[in-house]
Amino acid sequence: MPSKRHAASTTSAATPTAAPLSSGPATLKTNASAAEIATHVWQQYITSTPQRTLLLDAFMVFLVLVGGLQFLYCVLAGNYPFNAFLSGFSAAVGQFVLTASLRMQTSDSGEGGKSKGKNVRTEENEESSISHERAFADFIFGSLILHFFCINFIN
Repeated sequence: MPSKRHAASTTSAATPTAAPLSSGPATLKTNASAAEIATHVWQQYITSTPQRTLLLDAFMVFLVLVGGLQFLYCVLAGNYPFNAFLSGFSAAVGQFVLTASLRMQTSDSGEGGKSKGKNVRTEENEESSISHERAFADFIFGSLILHFFCINFIN
């Protein structure tokens, strides 16, 4: 007894293909390659991220490079003034943490209810959130304290 699948596959029925819709943002195909996914994510990030957040992200990339270069120098050339290495590396890591905190406080990811996290801003707690100016002042104060300790740690 022939299977129904075999019988259905032998018949050739012309089915019309649907034209792609041109409205809305570009979406990825289901079988997109890794390069296409990375390009799509990068384009979405560039187009939908505010300029202030892009600047903070660029500074964070710079801090990662500085910390990585200091660690590489310590591994390759030695760490004779170990206090200097610890101070410089901890300054890079600490500044990265402070910048990440500033980015979280100033990003508008909770706008329009798009974010589904537990810290979504609602009508009730909108007044209790801190302003961008206060977040930046906290960032500057924390940076001054961090660098004061790093300079004193060098000896």
